[in-house]
Amino acid sequence: MKLKKTIEKIPGGMMVLPLVTGTAINTFAPQLLEIGGFTTALFKQGAAPLIGAFLVCMGAGISFGAAPKAILQGGSITLTKLLVAVALGFSVDKLAGAEGFFGLSSVAIIAAMSNANGGLYAALTGEFGSEIDVGATPLMSMSDGPFFTLIALGAAGMASIPLMALVAVIVPLLIGMLLGNLDAEMRQFLTAGGPVLIPFFAFALGTNINLAMLLEGGIAGVALGLLTTFFGGYFNVRVDRLVGGTGVAGAAASSTAGNAVATPLAIAQADPSLLQVASAATPLIAASVITTAILTPLFTSWIARRNVLQEAKL
Repeated sequence: MKLKKTIEKIPGGMMVLPLVTGTAINTFAPQLLEIGGFTTALFKQGAAPLIGAFLVCMGAGISFGAAPKAILQGGSITLTKLLVAVALGFSVDKLAGAEGFFGLSSVAIIAAMSNANGGLYAALTGEFGSEIDVGATPLMSMSDGPFFTLIALGAAGMASIPLMALVAVIVPLLIGMLLGNLDAEMRQFLTAGGPVLIPFFAFALGTNINLAMLLEGGIAGVALGLLTTFFGGYFNVRVDRLVGGTGVAGAAASSTAGNAVATPLAIAQADPSLLQVASAATPLIAASVITTAILTPLFTSWIARRNVLQEAKL
């Protein structure tokens, strides 16, 4: 039975299939993964430590000379995500007011489009990207939270830069880089383990998503996900290539982070007058999280395949 080859026929299959499977189990039979012990620890609670181990493995493949390029690439894509989200969100606000078009408000747009799923980015660049793409993960993690959204909405006084959260992402990567640069055999050993971890933490990410959120968000939430992946993704890919990348990192960043669901609450705390709009935005953002978790791997694999075809023509 050629299970691996069958999975790999699906674009981003080693990421998408486990994630969708985990989501389905969490939606229809969550008790299966709540029996405790190793089962719950690995398949329900294991996303964060598994991604940490993945960053060590992939960090081993990054040479110290590639670090400046990774910083330029990650910073450029992060800034682009923010600017596109703000431009679109403010345009909607000017044209349709705080409630937006069919409930698609500026709050929902900025919160969803300015936040990138760091775990998804790490997995996709690990599968389709280069060492520089993976090295940009800590910079991408800066958009994985409410900070930029609060700045964009004029509420930065209620937030602080999550420096320790950023340090927490950088440390595993730096450990991997140190080991890989000190010993070529260690680099080979660790980098070989990176791809093995992808389906495991993809499944764990999925077990924290419920399809009911997609139904609650409705068409507007799905539309928000489409905007994030394809409209925002277009600019991400263009900027990625502009700074010397292949477009894979830009495509991999075209998602909505899971913790973006909590962003409207932070916004409402900063500005109570936005409480009603923020409450309405929450299910839309949740729907965008699910939609982009499915579409972003497909978009990234398409960009990667397109690059291969273009190189073959040269």
